[in-house]
Amino acid sequence: MGTTTTQAYGESWYWDNRYANESGPFDWYQKYQSLAPLINLYVPRHPNQHHRILVVGCGNSAFSEGMADDGYDDVVSIDISSVVIQAMQDKYSNRPHLKYLQMDVRDMSAFQTDSFDAVVDKGTLDSLL
Repeated sequence: MGTTTTQAYGESWYWDNRYANESGPFDWYQKYQSLAPLINLYVPRHPNQHHRILVVGCGNSAFSEGMADDGYDDVVSIDISSVVIQAMQDKYSNRPHLKYLQMDVRDMSAFQTDSFDAVVDKGTLDSLL
């Protein structure tokens, strides 16, 4: 029998290594522009309404930037990889409404209950669409 290789997607060291070696933005399938109608349907933008959005497993995707460019003014993105979070913090240091935090989605106790109006898992959206 052949050897089966599995990726350690749940381990921060896997992602730290991957992002240390791959610097360009990466989206699994869809970019924000193609998902925007779906996002806007469930999290409509209104001039006088503030939405706080959480993007989990953000990686180095431009998805959060796309949301900010589309009018969402408080986008918090988390990822397990400290390497990618540092890179994204550096990249968007001039855009304070884009926040990047190193965090494991399995323990988000740093956030209070109901602190977000919507949570987006782009990897799941990519899989479904």
